[in-house]
Amino acid sequence: MFTGIVEEMGAIVAIRPGDGSIRLVVRARVAADGVRLGDSIAINGCCLTVVRRRRAGKEALLEFDLLRETWDRTSLSTSRVGSRVNLERALAAGDRFGGHFVTGHVDGTGTITRWERVGEDHVLEVAAPKEVKPYLVFKGSVAVDGISLTVAAVTARGFRAMIIPHTREVTVLGERKAGDPVNLEADMLGKYVARFVENAAVRPPARKRRPGKAP
Repeated sequence: MFTGIVEEMGAIVAIRPGDGSIRLVVRARVAADGVRLGDSIAINGCCLTVVRRRRAGKEALLEFDLLRETWDRTSLSTSRVGSRVNLERALAAGDRFGGHFVTGHVDGTGTITRWERVGEDHVLEVAAPKEVKPYLVFKGSVAVDGISLTVAAVTARGFRAMIIPHTREVTVLGERKAGDPVNLEADMLGKYVARFVENAAVRPPARKRRPGKAP
């Protein structure tokens, strides 16, 4: 479980295709602190498992194995050696909860349609896939490349969010441009509510008991 509060930007140092999987090597410092084999780290919002850890001076090289399906269905497939990525360690018990519930299971990839400065902030508009659009709610939450954002408006194609300077500076959004793909994860609570409503709608009505008949 994650919160969508990015701890640092790491850098991809190697991408090694293999049989049925891809080995991804990421250089990290803050996000590598205390990390052990088997721990989970969100990379651009995609929950991955650390399979190897090596020291690299004051930093560390973290290695992950991605299934081909994960690679093809997320924006990680557009990454190159040298690309910077958002990193967040899994939430520990007792940690501050600054964003929203993020599982690291990407629902789909969206496309940035607008990314421009307005005053001191930036406006981000994203065209969302059909898997995400039903869960977009005004002032609700959505994770974009692992960043917890508030939906400022629901649009015909997706949503709009306002990005403050700090978020732009400490995440990979500072390197994004219109046309770039981004990983999207809808609010987990919204998905559970929608599922509950769907089940309630198809549930057959309770049978009425006849008057005077014992239950």
